[in-house]
Amino acid sequence: MPRVDGKWRLFVYSAIGAFVFFFPVTYDGKQSIPLDHLVTIIQQYLPGVVPWIILALAAYGTWRSIANKNWEQGPLQAVFTVLNVVGLVVSFLMVIDKLPWVLGEEDLVPFLWNKIAVQVGLIVPIGGAFLALLIGYGLLEFVGVLMQSIMRPLWKTPGRSAIDAVASFVGSYSLGILITDRVYQSGGYTAREASIVATGFSTVSAAFMVIVAKSLDIMNIWGIYFTVTLVVTFLVTAVTVRIPPLRTIPDEYYHSAEPDPERTVQGNRFREAWREALQALATAPSLRKGIGENFLDGLKLSGAIVPSIMSVGLIGLLLARFTPIFEWIGYLFYPFAWIVRLPEPVLAGKASAMGVAEMFLPATAVADSSSLVLKFVIGVVSVSAIIFFSALVPCILATKIPIKLWHMLSIWFERVALTIVLATPIAYVLFEVLGLGT
Repeated sequence: MPRVDGKWRLFVYSAIGAFVFFFPVTYDGKQSIPLDHLVTIIQQYLPGVVPWIILALAAYGTWRSIANKNWEQGPLQAVFTVLNVVGLVVSFLMVIDKLPWVLGEEDLVPFLWNKIAVQVGLIVPIGGAFLALLIGYGLLEFVGVLMQSIMRPLWKTPGRSAIDAVASFVGSYSLGILITDRVYQSGGYTAREASIVATGFSTVSAAFMVIVAKSLDIMNIWGIYFTVTLVVTFLVTAVTVRIPPLRTIPDEYYHSAEPDPERTVQGNRFREAWREALQALATAPSLRKGIGENFLDGLKLSGAIVPSIMSVGLIGLLLARFTPIFEWIGYLFYPFAWIVRLPEPVLAGKASAMGVAEMFLPATAVADSSSLVLKFVIGVVSVSAIIFFSALVPCILATKIPIKLWHMLSIWFERVALTIVLATPIAYVLFEVLGLGT
């Protein structure tokens, strides 16, 4: 075993990090993780300052994309540089309350700003600071060894990716992406592993799932909905990792990182987990340095995300409102819905297609349906699809994870189709057993 001074850091720092990210507590009548409450407190006590903080992040991210000449990296980055400028302008108009046309309606710019941009803009840098406690002092390595026998065979990822999955479900997809990017750049994931984690585990949190369930009026079966969504999401990921495009992404480490693959454990797994944790602790930075570096990384990431949310997300919402494009895309899912006898397959296809713009949109499309099975399955699709343009796509594109836009669109299609095929029979069987009707 390595001889390491200050072993208490592994226990104390990791415990604080785990508490902040994973343990729900009640504040002001709301149950959530402490990180979420910190963001709520900031919004409560600095209501006049928060909008300007988010606007400053948008300005910072836009300035960096121009100063770094992102457009030289290819046509897609050139487009996103322009979109960042658009997002900054929209953010400024939102802050000064001068939104023109229909943009000021509650389900357009205000929705993107209040429900996504503000939350991501605050959570990512604050979460980044606490992230140092969670992944920098041995816990990541300890959990990785223990989970290796589960994660590697099922999802082709290291055991340490279990932390990403949990962080997304109880915290936020933006936290999951932040963790994934940090681990990838430090040599803990290959490009393929990071892509699998980002597109397979970075779901919206349980808090978002509650909002979906409420809009679908299925809170009376919340436990069933949550459990089925969790199971189906990870079953779908187990399939997508074995087919293109994820299977074809290079299994290579970040170009400037020292590769740090998990060793295959033989013998006493707990003892080996302890050894790996101590080795990580021996090279861990000081607390001040670890928190500072992660906080700055969080600021950079949130600055890149916020203007993209306010432009890409808005384009998606406008397309959903004013064009039939999602009806056309929805016909791609009609055969899958028809095969498993999902009620109202045309509506199911359209609702599923709308999720690529914003994960809440599918629920709004079927909220008035009389079919409980349809509402339940679309509720699962909203979460299991994972990829949507209003937030997650900009999150991933703002990182160093080398996954292309066409990769994400392909994975999104695969996930939606597989979710429909898997969730529909599960819903029929469960509702039949429970006598809930269809």
